Amino acid sequence: MTTRRFPTQEELRIWRDFIETGEKVRTEMAARLQKDGLSTGDYTVLLALSEAPGQRLRSSELATTVGWERSRLSHHLGRMEKRGLIRREECLTDNRGAEAVLAPAGLELFQQVNRPHLRDIREIFVDALTPAQLQAAGEIMAALREHLARE
Repeated sequence: MTTRRFPTQEELRIWRDFIETGEKVRTEMAARLQKDGLSTGDYTVLLALSEAPGQRLRSSELATTVGWERSRLSHHLGRMEKRGLIRREECLTDNRGAEAVLAPAGLELFQQVNRPHLRDIREIFVDALTPAQLQAAGEIMAALREHLARE
């Protein structure tokens, strides 16, 4: 039987820095997107649909792509549909499912905010790091994803 060790003081400091800094970055990015009329959830859904073949995805595929529970996605899609950003249609290949489809207004808004959003990513995240730090950050995120996938 193995005993679980608690994190050291230094490991806890790094953990807190990771959590607190990540939250500050997400908050700043969300505020900038919101200023342009989108929530981070809206942007995530519009990005996934803009990259999908025919700019449409089954709801179950979209939930997997964005990493959300299906109920959360369903509620969010309802709000986006009321704003005219997406449409929900019967699945073209399987009448048991529904597809989320990027509406022209959603594509237009996504295209309007995408360039400023990409500039914000550069300003807030990329430019704050050296190329070596950026590479290390990518490696750290990959290691965490791999670790969590094994759990």
